[in-house]
Amino acid sequence: MKIDLLAIAPHPDDVELTCGGTMTKMAQAGYRTGILDLTRGETGTRGTPETRLKEAARAGKILGAKVRLNLELPDAHLCVCDEYKIAIAEVIREMEPHTVILPYWEGRHPDHYTAARLGDEACFVAGLKNYPLKGDAFRPFKILYAASYADVQPTFCVDITKQYDRRRRAILAYASQFNPPKKDRRSKVALPLDELEARMSDRARHYGRMINVKYAEGFVVKETLRIDDIVDMPVRSM
Repeated sequence: MKIDLLAIAPHPDDVELTCGGTMTKMAQAGYRTGILDLTRGETGTRGTPETRLKEAARAGKILGAKVRLNLELPDAHLCVCDEYKIAIAEVIREMEPHTVILPYWEGRHPDHYTAARLGDEACFVAGLKNYPLKGDAFRPFKILYAASYADVQPTFCVDITKQYDRRRRAILAYASQFNPPKKDRRSKVALPLDELEARMSDRARHYGRMINVKYAEGFVVKETLRIDDIVDMPVRSM
């Protein structure tokens, strides 16, 4: 299936947490959106890989995604290698997304920053005609990096105020992660998941304040953005 926007993330629920509102907004605008999860999150403390796949399917429908795939690469063992790059690049050639969202290239979890580099290099090699890949050469037009997991100034923010409730529903579709059994809550291991949904809502409010709206999601790009009208710009300076 050809799509307009593809979000690539290492684990099920990462897209919902970092750019779920934006994915919903673009789907509501009529764009064909898709999600590519690289792993099943099988080394996670809570739930099972099978449960998370079912939760991901439900969450993807809430976000309005036309397609959601999982490459089933090894969780917590992602590395930059030809095998993984080729797997991602072949999906890119098949779907031909105009825009790709990747995780930010720095972060707490090694899979997150590794997924950023894997996705970036896969987008590049997908456009090399003679690289050993299935399908016709294709390269996305734009790569965006979701800033929500990182302490970084976003290049721009997307107003998701109208999509916030749907984003929250998609996040909470991962009941095994955000509403764990009581026995899991007695674990001696401190899990960021215990407060992650609330923290991501705080981050959405923080980004919202940057652009004078209630909720927003932040993104970083590596290239300079083009602005044609410097009179009709939406965010006040003071």
